Amino acid sequence: MILLGLDTATTTASIAVLRDDTVIATATRNTHRRTADVLVAVDEACRTAGITPAQLDAVGVGAGPGSFTGLRIGMATAKGIAFALGKPVWAVSSLAALALAAPGDGTVVAILDARKGEIFAGAFRKTGGAVEAIDVERVIAPSALVVPAGATTVGDVPALCAHAATPTGEHVARLALAGARVDVLVGGAPTYIRASEAEIRYPDGVPGALRKRDS
Repeated sequence: MILLGLDTATTTASIAVLRDDTVIATATRNTHRRTADVLVAVDEACRTAGITPAQLDAVGVGAGPGSFTGLRIGMATAKGIAFALGKPVWAVSSLAALALAAPGDGTVVAILDARKGEIFAGAFRKTGGAVEAIDVERVIAPSALVVPAGATTVGDVPALCAHAATPTGEHVARLALAGARVDVLVGGAPTYIRASEAEIRYPDGVPGALRKRDS
């Protein structure tokens, strides 16, 4: 099986192509969430791997949490590629992918900068090539973070993380291959965790637009 993995939860877009369990190409872009740059990186990875996009069997994507714009672009890119090829999209947690990249086994706390003085955090149990969530993923103030004794911390907040990293296409792909492989091509959406700025400022809908229906 040949799988394309991509993650755009942070400013670093990471792409990887795996053939079964082997990474055959990677590419990264400091994209500032530009869709065109992500597509260029995907094309670069496929060329390096010596394949055409038509040879891909599926697309794995990091669904977040992370940047609102970045996640939307990542999901849209994954769906666009998969739709054009008639292939499935398998979504995984970007925090889980980050935890999978941590060294060693045991409890891992994955952390990403959520801006606005907050962080995204998730706790996982890592065993070999697998991770299992042991708590819900949250958006919290850094001061509210509780790290279990002996846990490894990994992420992009230097003051909180022993190991600096951002989610990679490789680890997204590995999680997607090991997971339930549920196709989210239709209806799949990023995991934002918190409300967007627009939702906070305009809970009844943006002025001039259609009002939100009561649930």
